[in-house]
Amino acid sequence: MYSVEFSQTAEKQLYDLEKTIQERIIEVLERIKIRPFHFIKRKQNSPYFILRISDYRAILDMQQAKNMIFVIEVGHRSKIYED
Repeated sequence: MYSVEFSQTAEKQLYDLEKTIQERIIEVLERIKIRPFHFIKRKQNSPYFILRISDYRAILDMQQAKNMIFVIEVGHRSKIYED
């Protein structure tokens, strides 16, 4: 089973969201801990992965050697892909 850790940026972004959305994102992250690759897809031209959570997205770094899901960014799909 994988563990989940948040970057400082992702943690701030998460807590800036509404409480119900925060709970939904955390619930989905807890659910994917067993088989994460079944629920995510690779981000184009990037080593990172994308997790869809209704209208929100989480950008993830999968650290398989440590069995860790590192959440880099969390946000609404209209803003998360802006570089």
